[in-house]
Amino acid sequence: MSTHAYGAHAADKPIEAIAIERRAPGPQDVQIDIAYCGICHSDLHTVRAEWQGTRYPCVPGHEIVGHVSAIGSDVGTFKVGDTVGVGCLVGSCQHCAACDEGLEQFCANGFVGTYNSPSADAPGHTLGGYSQQIVVDEKFVLKITHPEDQLAAVAPLLCAGITTYSPLRHWKTGPGKKVGVVGIGGLGHMGIKLAHAMGAHTVAFTTSESKRQAAHSLGADEVVISTDAAQMKQHAGTFDFILNTVAASHNLDVFTTLLKRDGTLCLVGVPASPHPSPSIYQLIFGRKAIAGSFIGGIAETQEMLDFCAEHGIVSDIEMVSAQQIDEAYERMLKSDVKYRFVIDNATMSA
Repeated sequence: MSTHAYGAHAADKPIEAIAIERRAPGPQDVQIDIAYCGICHSDLHTVRAEWQGTRYPCVPGHEIVGHVSAIGSDVGTFKVGDTVGVGCLVGSCQHCAACDEGLEQFCANGFVGTYNSPSADAPGHTLGGYSQQIVVDEKFVLKITHPEDQLAAVAPLLCAGITTYSPLRHWKTGPGKKVGVVGIGGLGHMGIKLAHAMGAHTVAFTTSESKRQAAHSLGADEVVISTDAAQMKQHAGTFDFILNTVAASHNLDVFTTLLKRDGTLCLVGVPASPHPSPSIYQLIFGRKAIAGSFIGGIAETQEMLDFCAEHGIVSDIEMVSAQQIDEAYERMLKSDVKYRFVIDNATMSA
């Protein structure tokens, strides 16, 4: 079936209205009428071919919230009218060790991304949430229990939310732990909210004094200007865990110095060029770790959504129309958004 969408036909072409085909729901499929879709930095990198392997036409979008409009004959988890979400994954092999553990994002045979992954459906690759409808295997559909008036702000939880929730959970963030969040942007603002809600003493790191009050408003107990050596020194050797959301290359030593023995610095931002090599001395003489984390599996994403609903957590957003996507991309490159753009998908038929 044909549906309205927005995508690009080449790296140097603008995002524009296009018609795409969606498969009819199979026995295990859920058809979703998309209400809102968040805009992620990954969308921009992919559509402009800044990462290798972009397939065109490219319809990005993996922060999807909508309502079930049809279900396959074997679907037992959802019914028509349910409020649901779809994140970064729409498939995996379902039989490797990672999938068996509910870690589909690490599927040994390659997960199927919500967009730009090989697919049996036309045009031969997956097309994402910058569209009015999508059909997804029920195993990769998530229940949303937030109130209807929060649904637009729920959309970024499907990427920014789980990207920060997963490492905070994995490294057992909670009461009695001192946790740092580096960067106050699309990912960082979610990290602050989640770490605070988990009960950790939460410290926000920023290079900008002007963001101090915003960080406190998000839930930070303390705010440290990371370029101020005196402020940083006061916190040396005191952190259990630091979540680094910055996607630009920078010196990691200033943060590993702040870790306690056995502390971990976890990276979730991917810089265009490598970070300078960190000091191994810092790691060896404190049994410290530099680690990474990548989104989350379906079970953990559902856990994150339920946690956020329970604690009243959503993303801070600015709504845009489909016709404003390219403008939003340019503003996103300048960090001119607090803190995530979300598309009103009803505007796609305008």
